[in-house]
Amino acid sequence: MEYHDSDEPIFVISVAARLVEMHPQTLRYYERAGLLKPIRSSGKIRLYSQREIERLRKIARLTSELGVNLAGVEVIMDLTERIEQMEEKMRQREQELVAEIARLRQVLAQQ
Repeated sequence: MEYHDSDEPIFVISVAARLVEMHPQTLRYYERAGLLKPIRSSGKIRLYSQREIERLRKIARLTSELGVNLAGVEVIMDLTERIEQMEEKMRQREQELVAEIARLRQVLAQQ
């Protein structure tokens, strides 16, 4: 089995729509609304990544199961992405601090 980066655009719109059980026109509508940004091939074909497929599934859950309108979906998705970015920065900072603590302990041990 081949591994694909989650950001690699590999699905054409018909396959993406089937994967998330939506009509291709819905994906085009979400793109116009700014909820999706598929990559365009040199032939102007929309290509979706695995990450975008997961994003579509989240959008479907929010709209279908929770009754959120598209404006609400946009706000929720934006806030979720910002939280994920902040969590990643915190993880990186924690690693830096752990490394600094280890370095300082080593300095103290040598004294």
